[in-house]
Order: sequence, then structure tokens, then C-alpha cells
Amino acid sequence: MIRTARPLQGALAAVLAFGLTAMTACTPTESRPGGGADLVLLGGSVWTGDDARPTAEAVAVSDGRIVSVGSQSEVAGWIGIDTEVIQLEGRFVTPGFIDNHTHFNRAGELLLGVNLLEVADGVGLRDEVAATAERLPEGAWMVGGMWGAYEQWAMNSTGADGEPAPDARAPFDPDRSVIDGVSADNPALLWNWNRTRYLANGAALAAAGADCSWEGVECEAGEPTGRLDGTAAARIRSAIPPKTVDQRLAEGRAALADLAQFGITTFFDITPPSQVEVYERLREAGDLTARVNMRMVLDTWDEMRDAGITEGFGDDWIRYQGLKGFVDGIMGSSQARFYEPYLTTGVRGYWRDDSNTGYVTADGSGMEPAGNMEALVFGADSAGFNPRVHAIGDEAIDSIMDIFERVMEVNGPREGRRFAIIHNQVIRGPETAQRQAELGLIAEMQPYHTIDDMRWMEERFGERGRWAYAFRTLHEAGVLLSFGSDWPGTNAAWYTVNPLQGMYAAVTRETLDGEPAGGWFPEERIDVETALRAYTVNNAWVAGEEDRKGRIAEGFLADIAVLEADPFEVAPEELKDVRVDLTIVDGRVVYRRGAGEGS
Repeated sequence: MIRTARPLQGALAAVLAFGLTAMTACTPTESRPGGGADLVLLGGSVWTGDDARPTAEAVAVSDGRIVSVGSQSEVAGWIGIDTEVIQLEGRFVTPGFIDNHTHFNRAGELLLGVNLLEVADGVGLRDEVAATAERLPEGAWMVGGMWGAYEQWAMNSTGADGEPAPDARAPFDPDRSVIDGVSADNPALLWNWNRTRYLANGAALAAAGADCSWEGVECEAGEPTGRLDGTAAARIRSAIPPKTVDQRLAEGRAALADLAQFGITTFFDITPPSQVEVYERLREAGDLTARVNMRMVLDTWDEMRDAGITEGFGDDWIRYQGLKGFVDGIMGSSQARFYEPYLTTGVRGYWRDDSNTGYVTADGSGMEPAGNMEALVFGADSAGFNPRVHAIGDEAIDSIMDIFERVMEVNGPREGRRFAIIHNQVIRGPETAQRQAELGLIAEMQPYHTIDDMRWMEERFGERGRWAYAFRTLHEAGVLLSFGSDWPGTNAAWYTVNPLQGMYAAVTRETLDGEPAGGWFPEERIDVETALRAYTVNNAWVAGEEDRKGRIAEGFLADIAVLEADPFEVAPEELKDVRVDLTIVDGRVVYRRGAGEGS
């Protein structure tokens, strides 16, 4: 097999050290009417996601499982002396949201650390750095930040609202004087969204021993300004000590709190091996308030197989699910691969960082060398794993479909095969959707991308934007839609993890400011139920967990979200403002609006 190996020892060591057990079968809790449930929800508008009983008024939970779903009178018999009873007063109840795509460790870094994606001036930079210094322990480094992601096009821009052209604006290029006064106790090495500018504060320069003798350190009057080139920034970065376990756990808790407030009870994570330890430590401490499906990179399939890790290995809290590969880059940096050139650059996007021939990832899970992706998909499928492959541009999408089809033909039918195209952002046309449906491929999409990427899409692609985020075309062709967030975003964008805003994006195709009126290519809007199923029922099926997640049904895991309003009843433009009142995971309330995290 042609590939670049990337050892999995870090992940395996964590598994062995923390004793991750094999997946246990889902067995319904034994019925014990009259004995009392742990929790009963009464008087709600319950959307179950279960075709056998689509709606209900009440739910009872015991030992982390749903034991009764029905009318108030049917469920009331489960109320005992120790039962917690929550009167819903008509509020909407849904299966807990499942997010199909997160970068959990990066989200924690940006929530606890420095997040500059929306910053493009000195005041904003100083304020964000000052706030970060208040959150971080003394001596902890601030790294990254990625300022200026919305410098060219403002957040909520449609890209056609009369803003100055991007090349007419002088890029924000700060020096250390902006941040030194608010970050003396925390070394900071920051850069902009596309890594063309770097900034170090005085504490970072001192910690690394950087001075005017270093190549790439800008100086004025014999003193470093803090501006660096990439080589000097790399030297400083090499001096940064590893994060402590305590800081990584604190980042994890911050990320979990964000998930909980938005009703997310399971998330798929693009997981670096070191993160396995974080999840296990959080679980041991009782702080893991959402279930995680970990997704390693595709080129580790044989190492995982040899270590006895199979698809679904783990338990109902932490398990391995799918392997991620890459065909092309992202649209934010014009690296998504298309048949026709970008209108702005004259190139077709990139398979590869330095040419137009193949996109290479540092871990070897991409298209190069020639034949690499096909060999990886063949191997992973033969071992029983499900490849989930990032493809954004129309040519990239067609390329991975070709590979998936060849693998299916050669390997033959396989029970549990659930291949997915991650992002699946710009298809060639309806014929692409039809082919995906015929192959049984999953469209793992992130609908908030639609209203964020709108700011640059038409300028870069013109009329080809018609087939961007083609939710309705895919759905009507019979392709299973799977929704998530890509939280916290890319170097070029900040994506919310809020599923209600994702649903809003899919249903309205308008920015959060309501533009353009009626939606961007409104023929691709979908209805509320289709969007809701893509965040619940469908995502449980994607993970092979349809027998215990994604529905409110007897015997299923008691993962539930209670919303303040019914998304089927509010006006579409109000979806984005609907708040989660309660998040319940394993039968335990982990979030109550107005009370922060639950018990």
C-alpha cells in the first residue's frame, strides 16, 4: 500500500492506560412501573424522531435510559417518591442534538485561550488579549489567535453589499506595543488567519531569547517590534513548553459547557491521539457531559486494526467511529479543488499545498503520492472501517466518488458500510446528487457554512454558487443528510456549534442579519423536520448507533434537549434565536438555562 505512515502509539498508549472497554450492547432498562423513575418530563410537545410514535407529551427516565414515552397519564405512573419531575408547560422536547463534525481540542483552545478570528484592529486585539490573560494561569502561553478572518468581508456579509474590495484595504499589521501592557505574565505568539503576519509580545521574545540578532525579527531603534517572519516565529514556537494536563482539561471543560448550552449530547470529533487521555480523565472526574465519537485519520487504519481497535470500539461514552481522509483543501484559502478556475485566482484550487496535482496532508491521509487515497480506502474498508473523506470542490467530490465506487465493486457488499463525503460543499449538479444516492453515500454537511461562506462565494465562483450546499437537491435525490458544525471553524472562519443556527441556515439560507431576503439560491432550502432529523436520527445512523441514539423511544439512551419554543411553530427567521432550556445526558441534567451547568 502506498502511504506515509503516522504512528498511532499515542492513542494506543492512552487506550491501554485508561482501559477503554469494548462496546457493550444496548439493553433496555427493565420496566418497573410504580417503583419510580429517576426523572419524569411532563406536559411537553415531544418530537420523538420515532416513526412508530412521532409525538408524545411526557417521558420517563431510569438508570440513564428512557423507560416510557407517551401521554401524561401513561407516564405519570413512573413518578415515585424520589423522582425528579420537570413540568415542561408545553415546551418542545427533542432527542439530544448530535454534531457530525467538531475539532474539540481547538474549540477548547479558542474558548479558554485567545480567539482573534473577528479581530482586525488594535482595540479589538488589545481587548481580546487582555480578556485571555484574565482566563489563563500565569505563565501560560497564548498561541495562534488567527486575527483578520473577517477583515476582507465582514461577518454576515453576503459579499454583495457595497463593501470596499479586499485589495483596497490595508491589512491589519500590529506591533507588540498593542498587547505588551495587558499580557506581561503570559507570553504570546500570535498570527493572522493565513499566516502571513506574526506577532510576539515582550514576554514571548524574552522566553525564547529572541532579539535583533535573529533573522526574521523586525527591529526599530535596536528593539524588536514583535513582528516576525515565519522562520523566526517557528523558532519561538519551538521554545513553547507543552501544555499541562490541567490546562488541557480546563479547555475540555470549557468546550463541554459550550456544547451543553446548545443541547448537544453527542459529538463526532476529529481526534488527535493525545485527546484520548483528556476524554478519559474528564469521564473519570464525572465532567464528561456529552458523548464522543472519536475519528482518527485515515492512514492509521492498519495500526488500529493490528491493535485490535475496530469500528465502534469503545462504549456509549467514548468510542472510535470512522476515519478521516482529505481530497482537497478549504474554500477560505482558495484550496478547494474545482474543474474550472476560481474567478479571483485563475487556478482550479489545490490537491496539494504547493502545486495543482494533489493535496497532501502532514499525516499522509490525502491524495498523494499517486494512488494513496484509493489504497487507504481499500484497506480501511477491508478492515471494516468507514472512511469519511473531506471533499469540497466539485472535482474533489467526483474524485472521491470514483474511489468509493471502485472500492465497493472490488470488495463487494459489506454489512455496516457507511461511506461519507465530509462537507460535500459544491456539487457539479443534480447528476452528482443522483450518483451519491445510488452509491449510498452520506452527505456529512455543516449548514452554517452556507451563510458564512456566502461572503466570498459569488466573487470566487459566480453562477457555480447555484450548486453550493445543495441540501434540497441531495435530499430529494435520496442522499442521507448528516448535519454538524465544523466547530470552532477554520483559520478563515468562526463557526458556531449551535444546532438551531445550523437549522436556520439550512431552512432560510439567509445570514444572521436576514440577507439576502428569501435566501441565497432559495431553491435549496429544506424544511424544519428534514434539518432536525439531520441533527438527530440521521447522525445516529451514520455512527451505527441507531438502536440507542437519535430518538426518544423506550430503551434508548436518555439524551434529550428541551427548547423554549417549538421550531415547527416559530417563523423560519426566528429559528436562530430559539434557546435550549435543558440538556439531559444519560438521564442527568447537565445544563439549565439561567443556572449555568447543571449537577
